[in-house]
Amino acid sequence: MNKRILVTASTALLVLNVGLGCSSETAAQPAPAVAPADPPAPAAPTADAAAEAKQIFATRCAPCHGANGAGDGPASAGLTPKPANFTIPDWQSKVTDDHIEKIIAYGGMAVGKSAAMPPNPDLDGKPVVPALRALIRGLKQ
Repeated sequence: MNKRILVTASTALLVLNVGLGCSSETAAQPAPAVAPADPPAPAAPTADAAAEAKQIFATRCAPCHGANGAGDGPASAGLTPKPANFTIPDWQSKVTDDHIEKIIAYGGMAVGKSAAMPPNPDLDGKPVVPALRALIRGLKQ
């Protein structure tokens, strides 16, 4: 009778191990590689946020970056390094959306760039920041 209990307990452990994926066959196989999913496309800004972004760009950004984003605003003459030219496709392809949004809210030093690019902490977390990013992305020629 003890032999029967021992066999039943051994069988139960074997079933438990196989059910949990603990068998030597299962453990030896690597997990299949899964490609990372593409990040979701940013949502389009609302009409209000887009209008606010245009106004903010005209007053805060254009003095250095220029009305068309070419880095040729009136205040850019005395700056070294020169402000980014948002119209250049190569620049657009080298920066992430996160980088653009971070530099808008936290300034150049936050991303290892010039301290001449001021932070805009009053915009942090507001819908106008993604709208400004979308406006900047739209300047690519």
